[in-house]
Amino acid sequence: METVSMPKLGFDMAEGTLVRWVKAEGEMVTKGDVLAEIETDKATVEVESGFSGLVARQLVTQGAIVPVGTPIAYITQPGEEIKESGKVNIGPEKKVESAAETWEDVKVFAATEPNPAVVSSSITVSPLARKMASDKNIDLHLVQGSGPGGRIVKRDVEGFKTSAPEATVSPVPAAAMPATQASKMSIPVPVWTGGDSARSDEVVAVDKLRTIIGRRMTESKQQVPHFYVTHEYDVAALLKLRKEVNAYLPDEQKLSVNDFIVKAVALTLRQFPNINASLDGDKITRHGHVNVGVAVALESGLITVVSKDADLKPVRLISAEIKDMVSHARQGKVKPEYIEGSTFSISNLGMFDVEHFVAIINPPEAAILAVGSAKEVPVIKDGEVKAGMRMKATISCDHRVTDGAEGARFMQTLAGYLENPIQLMS
Repeated sequence: METVSMPKLGFDMAEGTLVRWVKAEGEMVTKGDVLAEIETDKATVEVESGFSGLVARQLVTQGAIVPVGTPIAYITQPGEEIKESGKVNIGPEKKVESAAETWEDVKVFAATEPNPAVVSSSITVSPLARKMASDKNIDLHLVQGSGPGGRIVKRDVEGFKTSAPEATVSPVPAAAMPATQASKMSIPVPVWTGGDSARSDEVVAVDKLRTIIGRRMTESKQQVPHFYVTHEYDVAALLKLRKEVNAYLPDEQKLSVNDFIVKAVALTLRQFPNINASLDGDKITRHGHVNVGVAVALESGLITVVSKDADLKPVRLISAEIKDMVSHARQGKVKPEYIEGSTFSISNLGMFDVEHFVAIINPPEAAILAVGSAKEVPVIKDGEVKAGMRMKATISCDHRVTDGAEGARFMQTLAGYLENPIQLMS
């Protein structure tokens, strides 16, 4: 019998939500098949089975929040019996607060909380939601369930609001007003009565991805001493080379400016091990691999996909891999290896006509590069004002790992690649 556990996808991942079982109990699975989908603080990730055999038992229900390392399923060979280990199912309403919480605590929950009860022939509700509704005197027949099969869960009760009559304000009679005030009101004052086009406030819940992004970025700004170095690059040669290369490529294989930037950054990082590094307590790890993370904008927030060993790959391969990972990310499904292991990150807002910005470091990395738009601007060359193509980029660095002089040299070395881009085609 083999045990499948909640994987750790990232240095600070403590738990994940099992969103969906792809393979059902009793179904055969081959090593490498997608077994389940889990939601992490970065994305919804497809978890592949590390074993071949029969999905003999699922220990976790869909919607459950599970600590890293917790068993989620047993895989056996046909005819093999399950050797019970005393573990029980975790349901969607039981959030285990930390990986240190024991299975004995889960057993207490399972023993004290009955199975989801049927309120009526058409309504099902979780035990926790039922108790909350009772405490708040909420009629569950009025609550819209968002759980599996329309089941009413905790968030539905928390978000339910009863309607209340609108308060009215009676006007004050003119006779009751002081004479001086009444005289001032002799000229009619226009009264705004509203309009059909007026929009009401919209309150939306903060989803998990946005919550985690907010927490991580707040911690980074509070705990990491950032400093910034900005450099302006002459990208005329780069844009010209890209145009010439793309003339020979089909649409789906055309290279972006960012593809060249990823390659240039990777080659530069080879020369700056202090920047291709991460901080862990009082130790700095200078990474042997150059894995460049690329920030991707999703409707719910940002994730970072990783171009592994980007210093060793041609630009066309970097481009193809990033396109594939971004496509999966925007479908809400990525593989663990797509988002793990970055040693440096790039955030590029050039496509949004952004001249310049700074980015927040993604711990435990030592730095991140923020890239703006390539713009045609007036430049002075040989004493004359001419048109030139310029692009600004800013590196944010962790002052505990590196310093301003090294950050400046990094940006200068990067210029050597971006302004002489033929070096990137090897």
